[in-house]
This record gives sequence, C-alpha cells and structure tokens, in this order.
Amino acid sequence: MVNGLHTAFGEHHARAVHTKGVMAEGSFTPAPGAANLTKEPIFAGGPLPVVARFSLFAGAPDLPDNDDGAAPAGFAVKIKKKGAPDFDVVTNQHPDFIVANSDDFLAFLRAAGAAGKGDKASMGAFLSTHPHAQQFLASLTYPTSWAQATYFGINSVKFTNNEGGSAFVRYRFTPHSEAKYLTPEERKARGPTYLHDELANRIAREPVAFDWFAQIAGPGDKIEDPSIAWPESRRMVKLGTVTLNKLVADQEAAQRTNLFLPGQPHPGVEPADPMLVLRNTAYPISLGQRQ
Repeated sequence: MVNGLHTAFGEHHARAVHTKGVMAEGSFTPAPGAANLTKEPIFAGGPLPVVARFSLFAGAPDLPDNDDGAAPAGFAVKIKKKGAPDFDVVTNQHPDFIVANSDDFLAFLRAAGAAGKGDKASMGAFLSTHPHAQQFLASLTYPTSWAQATYFGINSVKFTNNEGGSAFVRYRFTPHSEAKYLTPEERKARGPTYLHDELANRIAREPVAFDWFAQIAGPGDKIEDPSIAWPESRRMVKLGTVTLNKLVADQEAAQRTNLFLPGQPHPGVEPADPMLVLRNTAYPISLGQRQ
C-alpha cells in the first residue's frame, strides 16, 4: 500500500499521503454522557493534551493548497493519555471513501500512477468498473479554512461500555465556526498557501474548536464498507470538544516524528473495519521512510 501511494504521487521522504499539512496543539474535554458509550478512560476524566494535524490529501510535499489534489482535506487528532498509548483519530473532509476496501484503493492508486505517466486508459478502465469512485471524485469539496470544515471518520469502530453494551460508530468533527466551502472559481483564485496562512492567522487571534461526535450505526448499515455513508438520520452522541490554541513551534520535527494510529485498540474501543488494521500497519512504514 505504501508503494502504491508512491506510485500515484511520487517518491519522497515525507508522509506517503496527506503529505502537506500543519500541526497544532490544544486540549480535549470529554462530554457528559460519552462514558455511557464506552469504558475508554479519556471519556470519563478531565481535559487531556492534544496534538492535531490538518492536511491536504495528495502525497506531494509541495502541493498548492488550491490544487485539485488537495481534497479531501484531512484532520488527525492525537489525545495524550496518562500511562497508556495515545488515542488517535484520523478523519477527512468527505462522508465516505472512494472505494469499499483496501484492494480497490490500491488498484486506484496504480491507475492514478499510470495516468500520471500518460496512460489515461488505466484510470478510465478503473472508473468504468467502480461507479462510486466516479461519483466521489465529482463531489469533492474544498474548504474556505481548515477550521471551517466538517471531518468524517470513514472507518467504523466498536464501542463497548462498562455494562457490556456495544455499538458500532463512526466519528465526526464539526467546527465551532460555520463550515464553508469554495466554488471552483474561488478556489483557483486563492494562493498556494491559503489554508496554512488562514489557519495561522486565525489561531493567533482565537482558539480553533471542533465538537467530536459518534454516529451510531443502525440496522442495515455497512460496518466494513467505508464507501457507503450512514444515513444522516442516525443518532449522534457528543464525545467531547477538541480545542486548538497554537501551532506547534517546530513543525519540521513534528511532521517527521508524529505517528497517528487510528486502528489502535483501546479499552472499550476496537477497530471494526479491516481497513483500520491495514492503516495501522502501513503508517509505521511511512514513518520509517521519513526519518
């Protein structure tokens, strides 16, 4: 999978995908009632420190913020737990994924790599047999600000509470500032660092905050297929609030050394979508390549 990402986006010593980004620091405060869903201790205590990363999608270190390949934007959150592994969440600014499973994603990456070398037929053949991928690429949106986008955890996890009750959930971060997206003309008129510059100016004035929700699966919802978004009618339970109040001082070191593991199991939280297990295996490989 890591090689497939480099096939699509090129070889470099940085993250294989969501390569360009910026990191911020802040805190996570759990919401009352979150502990009813899961016995994970972060939802039962007080505020905890957070490191977060906003990013563009494509695996290109110098990608302009207004490029077509910038979407879907990413938002990763690392909650620093006391005496236990960090709690990592990785989301992006689209309610579903381009394909249903990791094998199809690898096929897409190989087709994208071939297209980059002039072989347009490979991508055409892939899209002809994956109609959802066509719909996905045609529906991408681009935010006015990293702080004004809704971010979705496309892979399902299983929550278990202290009474043994379980539910399948998908994560969502909703911004305290109104979510706003650009028209194609507005985006192309923005500069190549507009997202980074806007965030730096915003966070210097005021904190950037997101409410973190768990969307609860209902009957018939696909647990192992991230290409199918769950209906908006599904119950949403607030897990807490992530508040970011400054950018990380040493961005270069933070980008090189920080690893997010969204498939890491925790007390009362375990991966339900196999793609999370693959992500947990691939991300450390990418980490090693950027040292």
